[in-house]
Amino acid sequence: MLSLVQSDTFPPAPRQFSMAAFVLAHADRLGNKTALRIMDAAGKGERIDYRSLKQAILGTATGLLQDVRPEERIILQLGNTPEFPIAFLGAIAAGIVPVSVSSALTEVEYREVVETIRPALELRSNDSATKARLRAFWDLPPADIAMGDPDRPAYIIYTSGTSGRPTPVVHAHRAIWARQMMWDGWYGLREDDRLLHAGAFNWTYTLGTGLLDPWALGATALIPAQDVTPAHLPALMQAHKATIFAAAPGVYRRLLRADIPPLPHLRHGLSAGEKMAQSVRAAWNAATGSPVYEAFGMSECSTFISSSPALPAPDHTSGFVQRGRTVALIGPDGPVPRGTIGMIAVHKDDPGLMLGYLDRPVDTDARYQGDWFLTGDLATMDESGAITYAGRADDMMNAGGHRVSPIEVEEALTAHPLIAEAAACAVQLRTGVHVIAGFYVATDVIEEEELRDFAAARLATYKMPRLLIARDRLPRGANNKLLRRVLRAEWETTYGQA
Repeated sequence: MLSLVQSDTFPPAPRQFSMAAFVLAHADRLGNKTALRIMDAAGKGERIDYRSLKQAILGTATGLLQDVRPEERIILQLGNTPEFPIAFLGAIAAGIVPVSVSSALTEVEYREVVETIRPALELRSNDSATKARLRAFWDLPPADIAMGDPDRPAYIIYTSGTSGRPTPVVHAHRAIWARQMMWDGWYGLREDDRLLHAGAFNWTYTLGTGLLDPWALGATALIPAQDVTPAHLPALMQAHKATIFAAAPGVYRRLLRADIPPLPHLRHGLSAGEKMAQSVRAAWNAATGSPVYEAFGMSECSTFISSSPALPAPDHTSGFVQRGRTVALIGPDGPVPRGTIGMIAVHKDDPGLMLGYLDRPVDTDARYQGDWFLTGDLATMDESGAITYAGRADDMMNAGGHRVSPIEVEEALTAHPLIAEAAACAVQLRTGVHVIAGFYVATDVIEEEELRDFAAARLATYKMPRLLIARDRLPRGANNKLLRRVLRAEWETTYGQA
């Protein structure tokens, strides 16, 4: 059997469609129900109901159209504030294309974004007049939502840059239509849910899972303000009766180091951004009594492989292809047999797939093999259809002719009770000689012989790290993704030999 899952056909978006209209479909019915609460470290913060949310979004559309024409681009660098999602959807409602960028960019990096995007307007939180101006927009007469072809550009986001330089990705209005496949296929999301997301607004994981999806279904979005640290999150979950918690695996690891109060309302957690170690998943379940459901996706297509309350993933796997998706594991000649490693690929007709990289048609075309969009990530599929993630293709290691996934090595190391996190990569000792190195962060000193024996009980000999290196921290990107290439470069610069 081939590593190919062709699910039931998902209906296309209506011919006249707007992402903003889809997200606001329940606003009139829900009225004064809380749509968004921005929580500060003390548990307080601004509350916006559905009626006010719709008015603010459509008033912002009116305000933006005073200076910007439909189809032009604007940059949003507004941090975790209510102004960001309201300006984002206000622009889309007006037919303007918003571009979300991180507040963590240096001024040099930001100017590079401006040169690439060529915006008609820049809205930045470091401009004292911006917030007041945006707030004034909220009270303007509401604009009519611009409807049109679901394939037209709606917004632009930047990739995380995990495997290279961040790249602007253009998404269509239909991207929100495709996210319905996640509501049951990953979240188990209901209208009565209160979903707390720990990420930054500009991250596609937070923007979609933390804001747009809850609103499109009529749930409540709980978002930490910028002064909130992971240490505050358990108390906020408890105080605001969060029913679903969403974060990257690194946030779960940090929370597990602290005391977690009883969370009687929490049904489950969601994890994405990188592979969650089985030990972290088990520890969270033991500490809270709630499972964690994982998903695999990317900026170019959100998530399309996941576990869910309705279909939990077997241990050590990422889950199953979501219903409505067509996904395969591809080799040089097409889908590979089940049990064989292949590159995760999404069919070109997936409604959540990007339109392309901005002004980079060659780079866009290079990501396709026939009808398949190649993600650059490797995995295996078992007979049941469960998918086991193996890592980025450029992170795969070679040991004596065997391909070794860094995920396997990292899971073996993080199973040790004193190891908080780990990373594995192949490093060059000298020209032509590469070995597997295991880097780890521990809560106490571990004797190397003890750690070698521990890992050897869990890994085949050829998968064993030649080097075991304790670190105070592991390099991570703005969205907390592990940067193995940075770790490799740091080690080779310091210890490698030509």
